[in-house]
Amino acid sequence: MSGTEQDLTEAIAEVKVGPVKVSAFKDMTHLLQFILPEQGESYAGSAIAINPEKVLTAMENSAIMSVIEQADIRYADGIGVVKVMRRRLGRHVERIPGCELWQQLMSRAAKQQVPVFLVGAKPEVLTQTQAKLLAEGVNVVGAIDGYFKDEAALIAAIKHADAKIVSVAMGSPKQELLIQRIQAAHPHCFYMGVGGTYDVYTGNVKRAPALWCKLNLEWAYRLLAQPSRIGRQLRLFRYLWWYGLGKI
Repeated sequence: MSGTEQDLTEAIAEVKVGPVKVSAFKDMTHLLQFILPEQGESYAGSAIAINPEKVLTAMENSAIMSVIEQADIRYADGIGVVKVMRRRLGRHVERIPGCELWQQLMSRAAKQQVPVFLVGAKPEVLTQTQAKLLAEGVNVVGAIDGYFKDEAALIAAIKHADAKIVSVAMGSPKQELLIQRIQAAHPHCFYMGVGGTYDVYTGNVKRAPALWCKLNLEWAYRLLAQPSRIGRQLRLFRYLWWYGLGKI
């Protein structure tokens, strides 16, 4: 990390949400400027989205907590996390949805012609994602789907392409563990785990309507669309209970 990056990191407050320290970026623009400044190189490090479910999992699973701690940037991707941060800091903090952050980052990368490498998703989804990004002017220097067999070859391809932004769509914690291994071999790069973002970006999975997102009800929309998620969502009542008691 350069001296400038160190100064920026120190200037951004961190708030402890349960056991997880989350960086209090003011909004998405603030985080984008941190990752990919209008002048200068992209941030060398990794980012992970933090939501209530991840906080609960970290409290129960030390291995997951270790994965989260390894990330250089932990940003607030859940309204439950944002509310804790607002209460602790006494000021406004905006939620930063990971899928929106990735799309905005791709737009910024296109303007600056920063080399981007895509990893993960099904072959057909990855092909669609790459084609759409290229049509939007993004400098995609490589793409390998989530069914690769040779991790050493993947790492070699990323290094050979001299990628500066690598997004990995494989779901947590698999994508974060892979990022750690790639980052060890190719550190001068920004890494971001993006889960199902490629599916949403290509229209293969429908995201919640804008109004639901604005009202922070995206979780409810996903539950209605996928009732099988009920078990995961019920866990969030424990988060809400602890939040009400001030224990998170």
